[in-house]
Amino acid sequence: MEYPVNSKTTKESKQSSNKCFQLTKISTLFLLFFSLYTSHSFANNNIRATYNFNYEWKVFVGDDENASAPSFNDSSWKTVSLPHSWNEDEAFKNDIKDLSTGIAWYRKTFKVPEKQQNQKVFIEFEGVRHAAEVYVNGNYVGLHENGIMAFGFDISEYIKYGNADNVIAVRTDNAWDYREKATNSTYQWNDRNFNANYGGINKNVKLHLTGKVYQTLPLYSNLGTTGQYIYATDFDVAGQKASIHAETEIKNESSNDVQLEYEVQLIDLDGKLVKTFKGKKIRVPAGATRTAKAAAKVNDLNFWSWGYGYLYTVNTLLKKDGEIIDQVSTRTGFRKTDFGKGLIKLNDRTIMVHGYAQRTTNEWPALGINIPHWMSDYTNRQMVESNGNVVRWMHITPSKQDVESCDRVGLIQAMPAGDSEGDVTGRRWEHRVEVMRDAIIYNRNNPSILFYEGGNEGISEEHMQELIEVRDQYDPYGGRAAGSREMLDSKVSEFGGEMLYINKSDNMPVWAMEYMRDEGLRKYWDNYTQPFHKHGVGPLYKGQDASAYNQNMDEYARNVVKRWYEYYRERPGTGNRVSSGGVNIIFSETNTHHRGTQNYRLSGEVDAMRLPKDAFYAHQVMWNGWVDVEKHGAHIIGHWNYHPGLKKDVSVVSSADKVELKLNGRSLGFAEKEHGFLFTFNKVKWEAGELKAISYDRNNQQVHTATLATTGKPESIQLTLHTAPGGLTADGLDVALVDVEVVDKDGNRCPTALDMIEFELDGPAEWRGGIAQGPGNFILSKTLPVEAGINRVAIRSLSKAGKISLTARSVASQLNPAELSFTSSPIKVENGLTGYKQTASLPVYLEKGPTPQTPAYKVSRIQVNISSVKAGSRENEAQNSFDGRQTTSWSNQGGKENAWIEYQLERKAPVSEIALKLGGWRTSSYPIEITAGDKVLFNGMTSPNLGFYYVEFKEPVEIDQLKIRLIGEADFHKSQFNMAEMTNNSMARERKFKDAGRLNIAEIEVFQKP
Repeated sequence: MEYPVNSKTTKESKQSSNKCFQLTKISTLFLLFFSLYTSHSFANNNIRATYNFNYEWKVFVGDDENASAPSFNDSSWKTVSLPHSWNEDEAFKNDIKDLSTGIAWYRKTFKVPEKQQNQKVFIEFEGVRHAAEVYVNGNYVGLHENGIMAFGFDISEYIKYGNADNVIAVRTDNAWDYREKATNSTYQWNDRNFNANYGGINKNVKLHLTGKVYQTLPLYSNLGTTGQYIYATDFDVAGQKASIHAETEIKNESSNDVQLEYEVQLIDLDGKLVKTFKGKKIRVPAGATRTAKAAAKVNDLNFWSWGYGYLYTVNTLLKKDGEIIDQVSTRTGFRKTDFGKGLIKLNDRTIMVHGYAQRTTNEWPALGINIPHWMSDYTNRQMVESNGNVVRWMHITPSKQDVESCDRVGLIQAMPAGDSEGDVTGRRWEHRVEVMRDAIIYNRNNPSILFYEGGNEGISEEHMQELIEVRDQYDPYGGRAAGSREMLDSKVSEFGGEMLYINKSDNMPVWAMEYMRDEGLRKYWDNYTQPFHKHGVGPLYKGQDASAYNQNMDEYARNVVKRWYEYYRERPGTGNRVSSGGVNIIFSETNTHHRGTQNYRLSGEVDAMRLPKDAFYAHQVMWNGWVDVEKHGAHIIGHWNYHPGLKKDVSVVSSADKVELKLNGRSLGFAEKEHGFLFTFNKVKWEAGELKAISYDRNNQQVHTATLATTGKPESIQLTLHTAPGGLTADGLDVALVDVEVVDKDGNRCPTALDMIEFELDGPAEWRGGIAQGPGNFILSKTLPVEAGINRVAIRSLSKAGKISLTARSVASQLNPAELSFTSSPIKVENGLTGYKQTASLPVYLEKGPTPQTPAYKVSRIQVNISSVKAGSRENEAQNSFDGRQTTSWSNQGGKENAWIEYQLERKAPVSEIALKLGGWRTSSYPIEITAGDKVLFNGMTSPNLGFYYVEFKEPVEIDQLKIRLIGEADFHKSQFNMAEMTNNSMARERKFKDAGRLNIAEIEVFQKP
């Protein structure tokens, strides 16, 4: 399997690192052995077995009142492997609001060996959309309705053993307006805006067999049980020490009281037993539930970190008279966190949030969310490789598959429960609390989760407190902050933030939960490359200009830089109050709320098939560090295949101080730095050859070189295979991804190629295809074009193993065709049960290494506090302009003669910068003058921004007071950031200030250099 960091050329994509596989080879073998052992040996000893229950299901779209009966003839139904959404063919073909809904039945026949007759049998569903009625052997077992979370049932009393068939039948309903049967209430998150409706059993299913005395499952819904809780305390990060705790809920369903020993085994990534420790003996009366606990200090720990997915296996054993009667293995990691003084700390090191707000469905064309585990790793690892450190799943709890994937790749998660927009009351709020409870219990052992998010908009203090109490009840030691968006004035919330503008704090951390919404097709390079999409051209959105949603890739990448820099300049180390960063919405194109030319959202840094745009590489450069950039990089935006006579602006994204551009060895000089990371060379005359961007530090030492070369004429088609590390598995779920590229004679991708390619598939596999601009988005079509020289298609395995061949030919041109062959490997499914787990062969990502022990940032400016204030009017409100609460402000009353405010500084200082958050910051410009006594420090017009307008001085000015006054009429115009659709609280505050004679200051900060 390859994870290309840079997909600009085929050669570059083939240089992907395989280091992580070497680091986890022993671990993979151990886990594979362990999964087989637990699934079979334990079953033979009448202890515990966990089976993969995904295979050999039947599905029928429609309703049949007899479908729950064991004797029902389902031979005509389609055979599928789970996860399976019955409407998967519509993913990215149909608008979200047009995805099919209705009733679908799923059935599975299986046998349970006679020797397991005295065991408990539980079924675990990781999720069903939206409601599921479950029957076993014709008996109604129960109902689950929230459409998000995992749930389980005890089906012991309905099971037949030996050669007798068992039939499980599940009736699903994914209606958009589904109502809870007991209350007739709708569910807030069952929303046509953001929650793509992939119906049916769309997540994994497991079957658990245990003894009558057993450790419970972490499935509160329906079972009411909490399972295991593994956590660490007493951290000594530098010394690699901590106390490891294990707690397990035990249930005794035997007829006798039992005395149990509780033992814990800690096993590292290489399969080495690190520590064995025991808790006190525990007596569990017949019919009772008790909790066993054990703890021990452990040395030489490897702490989980960003880009360092170090995981341990924790075995919790129940023994009776020295004999093991139950064992559960939990894969987890340990890390220290801290949330305070406006900072987020991981393992004692400050980390600034830079990542993505991703739709929880995380879907693929024609697959929806029906993907193997390795494809979850593929996407989530790409986020880390772009130097993203946080994924904020949006509105609903992520699948367990994605949660565990983020553990492996070292990607921090913000986990919501379930919401839409805004607070709710009554039964719909109770739904949200219940889902948060279930999600915390189910995911509290996953170290990548650092945030529990209570809402996509602000919630009441009472509701926030209620969610915190749920966290404290079920995860009091997990080191996770509970918060919500728009909680800036909250006395309860432990983190907060906004969307599309900047906040700062010296109290709880605040970070932007969506800071950029720009969109654009990967197909559109610039104004000079076919198909010649001029930046911004496209339909209106709700009657408003939608140019931000119809960008070409050159401008999209530049806007990524411009938008991020406003947050970066407020990073830790830049004053008393700081921003903890933000996440860009989204990472991969999504079949949800769209605004641009297509019927799906185009705001990803990768497209729907996870092919990168230039913005991906821009992030790699800007985000290469925990706070400050720690390793220099550069990227030249665009391609270099044009025609003689063309002149084009060339932009370079670099973290260095200076950038020189050379064309075929000839220097084109240096460009001025803009927006912290952007260097633009104007009207460069094209000539074939090589562009080279050389980055220098402030001491003129070369720190990085990036190149961009002209490729030759298109000559051939080239195919590149991506599979799981062990290859393609013939399980009816696994997927092979194949890149199709148009290349020159040297194998370099031709970036302007748009050739239509025709595919022919042979062997035991199912064509799922790719996506491109055109009729039906080419979903499931065996003919589709490359875009910018490349596309990608998906091929799904069948349950039959064998050789698979793919041929690709150009429809219209004389390109040399390409052929690719690979083989799918069988798995053993016996009587509907298997111990096969793809996760056992998946590596962890360790490339970023353990948390560095060095500081994450240098102090770049020092805040000079304000001691007192005078104002032309409303002087009693003047302190609102520097109180640190960005929900308050000062403005004058009356005309311009009163539009002034004067600040006394606490000391005389060499002031280098003044930061102003002005009313209507995204839409307003103010003509102002700043003076200190008789000295004019600034005279001019401010410009719209995402939060703060900066007045910077070339040389520090020694002052102890300053005065700001309005010297003309303020200008109110359309948002410079195309955010007219926003109606949240921040926009409501901005709209207040439309008086041209009024100066409004929400916040002022004064700085000096260190």
